[in-house]
Order: sequence, then C-alpha cells, then structure tokens
Amino acid sequence: MWETDQQMPTRDLAIAQQASPFAGHKLLLDGQQRLTSLSAILRGEPITVRGRRRPIEILFNLEHPEGLGEFTEVTSDEESPLNGEDDADQMEDDIEVAEGPQGIQQMLSQRTFVVASKNLSRMANWVNVSKVFKAESDTEILKEAGVRSFEEPNFAKYTARLQRLRKIRDYPYVMQLLERGLDYEEVAEIFVRVNSLGVKLRGSDLALALITSRWQNSLHLLEEFQSECEDKWFTLDLGLLVRAMVVFASRQSRFKTVGSIPIDRLKSGWEQAKEGLRFSINFLRSNAQIEDESLLSSPFLVIPIAVLSQLRSCKLSREEERDILHWLHIANARGRYSRGSSETLLDEDLAALFRGSTPKDLIGTVRQQFGRLTLEPSEFEGRGARSPLFSLVFLALRAAGAKDWQSGLGISLTHQGKLHFIQYHHIFPKSLLKDKYEKSEINEIANMAFISGDTNRRLGNKEPSTYFPQILKERGEEALLSQAVPVQPALHSIAQFRDFLKIRRQLLCELVNRHIERASAA
Repeated sequence: MWETDQQMPTRDLAIAQQASPFAGHKLLLDGQQRLTSLSAILRGEPITVRGRRRPIEILFNLEHPEGLGEFTEVTSDEESPLNGEDDADQMEDDIEVAEGPQGIQQMLSQRTFVVASKNLSRMANWVNVSKVFKAESDTEILKEAGVRSFEEPNFAKYTARLQRLRKIRDYPYVMQLLERGLDYEEVAEIFVRVNSLGVKLRGSDLALALITSRWQNSLHLLEEFQSECEDKWFTLDLGLLVRAMVVFASRQSRFKTVGSIPIDRLKSGWEQAKEGLRFSINFLRSNAQIEDESLLSSPFLVIPIAVLSQLRSCKLSREEERDILHWLHIANARGRYSRGSSETLLDEDLAALFRGSTPKDLIGTVRQQFGRLTLEPSEFEGRGARSPLFSLVFLALRAAGAKDWQSGLGISLTHQGKLHFIQYHHIFPKSLLKDKYEKSEINEIANMAFISGDTNRRLGNKEPSTYFPQILKERGEEALLSQAVPVQPALHSIAQFRDFLKIRRQLLCELVNRHIERASAA
C-alpha cells in the first residue's frame, strides 16, 4: 500500500470491512485480486470474475490428508471464445490422467482445495467453502457429508476440520506500507523488485492509483465506459483505458508523468479518449470485421485508430480509411505491439500521427521494421494459437466464406447458443500424433480449423482420413477448401502429416496475403 493525503474512491463491495483502513489514506496497489477473492469467501459468496461466464466456487475436501498435499490454482480469469482448448482433446487428456497410475479420483483425494466441478460437487466429502463460511452451524453440512449423529466416527474429524477452515478469518495478513514521500519512479521500482512472483504490478496499475487518488469518481467513470464497451462485445482492460487517457492528455503513452498532469487535462483527455475508442471499436467491428478483442495481437492497436479519428474529427477520407485498415491487418499479423519494446513502438507511431503523418506513413514504418508486408509459408512453421498470425488466419478464413462442417453456419464469434460457439479444432487430433511428431508441429496453425463446439465433439479423435469422406459427401469439396484444407486423400493420413502441413501452410499463406491485399485495395 502507498500512503496518500488524498481521498480515494473505492470499488463498491469489493473488499467488505467494518472500518476501512484504505479509503482516503492509503492506495491498495497490489493484492487487490487476492483480497477481493478472500473477502468474497469470508462473506460466503461465489467469486465473480469479469470476462468469466460462471462464478468460481472452491471446494474443501473433508477427507484431505494431513500436511501439505497437492494443489491446483486458477491461473487465468478469462475464457476466450476463440482460444479455447478442443473439447475432444481435453476429454482425451482427462482420460489419460484417469488411466494413469493413480487415477483421477485418487489424485483429487490428495488435494485439500479444488475449483468446483459438477461431478465433485455431488460427492459427499467435498463441501462448498462459501457455504461453510455462510452457515451458522455445521449441522446441514455434516448431514450432506453423510454424518447424521455426533456418535459417528467422522463427526469429530469433520467438525475439527471445518473449525480449522473457519480460522482463516483469524489469520494475520501482512501489509507493506510505502510512505507518502516516495515519488512515482521509486514506488514503481519497489513493486517491480518485491513482486517477483504472481501477477506483476503494471505501470497502468500505479497510474490508475495516482489518477483516482487525485480525481474523485474517476474510477467509476472508467468502469462505466468499460461496461459500455462490453455491451458491444469488446472487453477493454482498465489499464488500456488509462493509457488512452494519458495519450490524449500528454501525446505519448508512458505513465512516468501521470502524477504531474493537471486534472483538467486528464478530464479533457478522457473525453477525447472515449470518443476515439468508440470510433476505434466501431471501425474494428464494421470495417475490419474484428468482433472481439481476442482477435487482436495487442490491445494497443486500438489506440492509433482512436487518435487518428480525433485528429480528423471522425472524418476519414476514403484513402485514409483504406490505409488504416491495411495498416491494422499487417500490424496485427506481424505483432507490431506484441514485442518487448511495445511502448516505444506505440509512441513512435503516436508521435508520427500527432506530427501530421498519414496512415500510409504508418504502413511504411511496419515495412521498415519487418522488411516486407507479405507473408511467406515458412513464417507459419511452429506458429500456434499464441501467434499474432492465429487471429489473422481466422479473419481471412471467415472472409473467404469458411463454414462449420456440420451446421453450414459461417464461422463467427458472435453465434448464439453454446453448441454454436466457435472453437479451434486440431484437424489431426493431438492424441493420434503424440510421440510421433513434435509438439510445435501438432499445435501449429496449419493443423487447425475453426468449427463449432458441437461439431468438434462429434469428430472426437478420429483421423481425417476417417471423417473427411463424410464431410465431402455431405457438403462437397468447398467445405474443406473454404478452410484452406487440401482435399487430396493421400494427405489425410497420420503418416503424411508433415506433407499435409507443408501444403496447408502454402494455402494459408496465399489466403492471408490475398486478405491483406483486398484490405489495401478496398
């Protein structure tokens, strides 16, 4: 925490306390997620996480072994509609675990806490932690665990373990307090050095704390706009909103001077940032057909478009519209802002725009950085779902008319109904390629198609030579060609997997280059 003389607005019900030591005196800079989660648990409430469809529930094992056992942890808050794992492959992984030396049930029995699942929730020895903290007595919990009388053998053990669980309330949590005399750079350096584990403090976190401590109600304004964006299927991180505000207030993206920017300039910058971001989101959805932020290799890509829109008073010429779309596609595919020097590169582009440069000049900068704008098949080798090319392949396939192999629906991230959610599917299942080919080859983009979750489950872990004939019979060659999948039967066997990858890399490369070229000629 960092002491401040300013009052600070707090998030409603984020961390419930009888008397708050935070509000108005200290800024909580690190540990917010942990404190929020712990606070929800102690209040007996499920943990609701932004971007996650269902609340997180934690289960406690009444039959856990004594001492420290195995543990699992929620490592990601977000569920991307595109980057999800194959359902069929995940089921196969679970089967492999279950058939291992211990078996799934024996493995879980060694854990004290796990993230809840439907199957475990139905087992008597696993109890909901929120329910334990909410209950006034253990009677109902013990009944559900199969203990009907205090004379039963498990009564004493289960009661003692539930009491020990509730003593989490009494644990003394250490708070590190930084004095108000420290400046921005000193505080940032301290947190970078101290927080070497867990989620690292970002520059935007510290900048947000500084802004909200000086500008009352600013946090509410940021979150209100964030919700507005989510209504249009775009989830923009608070840190990005703060950065956009700083860009319009100071004409650069770094946070070092945020503490000295006058409040009036921050307020003016925020109004410009909102209008610019609205334009940028509309442009991404309508002109680039980018329906979701997960299709961007970096969220920074929305900022230059926002800046250009405000510099032009939201009146782009036809040439500027075409060029900024061209720039967006190549900067996204090349990962312009996905590298270690992302802030430097963003500032370079912003400085050019504020000097009066055009989108065509931004294209020239990308060409200078990468040598050329078109892609080569070799650039697809070993590239998987985390590559900037991944989202561009999806966009190019969708623009080319790719459809689900069962329903015939065009691929989209906005389909209604769980069965129609688009997933990436390993054309050659991982389970069949394991131990035969390199992991980088198995998870390569060239081994992926985009189909619905329902179709994915139906295909399971079949070899393409088994399930492609049925697709060809029902939907014709266009079903495969629209996904840039070679139709030659000789390439559809496990033995010819590397030949399949080589041909498909070429097809994907041609498809993506045509997609970029069409954008530049639109």
